[in-house]
Amino acid sequence: MFHVIIAEDDFRVAQIHEEFLAKVKHMKLIGKAGNAKETFQLLEAHSIDLLLLDVYMPDQLGTELLHKIREQYPCVDIIMITAATDKSFLEKAISYGVQDYLIKPVTIEQFQDSLSRYQKKKEMLQSTNEVNKDILDQVFGSGTKEQAAPSLPTGIDFRTLEKIKSLLKEEADGITSERAGEKIGASRTTARRYLEYLVGINDATVEQVYGIVGRPERRYYIE
Repeated sequence: MFHVIIAEDDFRVAQIHEEFLAKVKHMKLIGKAGNAKETFQLLEAHSIDLLLLDVYMPDQLGTELLHKIREQYPCVDIIMITAATDKSFLEKAISYGVQDYLIKPVTIEQFQDSLSRYQKKKEMLQSTNEVNKDILDQVFGSGTKEQAAPSLPTGIDFRTLEKIKSLLKEEADGITSERAGEKIGASRTTARRYLEYLVGINDATVEQVYGIVGRPERRYYIE
C-alpha cells in the first residue's frame, strides 16, 4: 500500500484528485494540504510514499519546496500536478527527481496512467537486488508518450482540448466554464481558457445568459 498526500490549494480540484486516487488500487490517501505549511505538517506526522504536489501554492511555490523535501524527506516520491506551463518549473522538477509532471486539467485516464507507471517502477525495484537492461528500460524509458498533436498555443494541451470538445458535444444545451471545470477536474479559469480558445478559432460559440440568481454567465456551445 502506497501512502499519499495531495497538496493542492483549490479544494475542488483536490476533491476531484481524491476521487481519482480512490479508483487506483494500492493507493491510500493520508491527507490533503492546502498550502506549503500544511504539506510539511503532514510529511512530519506520517510516513509518506508519494506526494502529489501543485506548483501554485498560496504561501510558497511547489517547486521551491523541492529542495527542502529532498533534504528532509529523501524517500518521498513526488508527482507534480499543475497548471504551470513555464519550462523552468519542469526543468527544476526534473533536477529534483520528480517522478512525473502532469498539466492541469488532468483526466482520470492521465491520472491513473501516471500512478500505474509509478507503482510498476516501485514494485519492480523492490522485487530485485540486481539491475539489468530490462529494469533500466522500465525505469528510464517509460516516460509519458505524448500523442501527436497539431501546433497549439502555450497553455493549450491537445488531449485536454479534445476532452473539452467531447464535453461540448455531450452538452447540447451548452455549458458554463465552471461546470466544464468540474467535469474534467480543472478550475473554472482553466476550463474557460480552453473554451475561449475554441471560440477564437470558430469551433465553438458563446452567449451571455442569466443564471438562477440572475448573475450573468457565459455559456458555450459546439459549432
